[in-house]
Amino acid sequence: MNKTPDGIKRYSAATDRFFKPVIVNFFAREFPRSFGPLMREKLAEELVTLFETLSPETKRIKPGQILWNALDKRTRGDSPNRKYVPVVLSLITEDDIDQLTKGAPMSQITKNAIARIIREAFAQGGILSSRDIGLLILRDPTKVSAMRKEYEKEHGCSLPHTGALHDMGSCISHKATMVRKVIVEKKDPADVARECNHSQRAVDHYLKDYHRVKTVYQQNKDIDYIHIVTGMAKHVVKQYLELINYE
Repeated sequence: MNKTPDGIKRYSAATDRFFKPVIVNFFAREFPRSFGPLMREKLAEELVTLFETLSPETKRIKPGQILWNALDKRTRGDSPNRKYVPVVLSLITEDDIDQLTKGAPMSQITKNAIARIIREAFAQGGILSSRDIGLLILRDPTKVSAMRKEYEKEHGCSLPHTGALHDMGSCISHKATMVRKVIVEKKDPADVARECNHSQRAVDHYLKDYHRVKTVYQQNKDIDYIHIVTGMAKHVVKQYLELINYE
């Protein structure tokens, strides 16, 4: 007899908490002789579609989601006039549990979840810090930051979090990340803008700044001098200078 995989034993029942499985289990429990497995699945799908049509997602929170007051992406975390916006974040989804059931490591699911809630917050006008995410998933912020960086490296992207968008902390500037994609990876600026959740104007502005740094560097290689002339943060200047060697 084949042994049931550990992932199925540990996580398969967790799907029962979600809307469609609740409906399927209701029909199985209350009308066991009226509907077979396939009909129960079909009825559940139709009822979910009907409910979603009559009750838009913005008016409700699904199982696995949480309401959080995120920093407004138009303000900085170190500003005395901080503003916040309510955002709905999906901490755990049916797909996450499905992946766990199939044997995916929890660390990978966590990295995916971190990326997902960062993007969800940004799409709703908010921005999350590593501290925010750490509070939500009960992890140390430094661990959250490390997992986010792993995800970005694995997927070749830059997630819109406070450290990147506001150039706070020691992370690689989102500006340098986007410039790298254009200068080193030879990607189209329009594609980079879509990939990094930025406007075309923003990407063009960062490229212009990069070329300003390059021009000043060709005249004077002193970082302090470049910093003063361009008015750009030193750590951003340093990251731009590193890219010059790849041209």
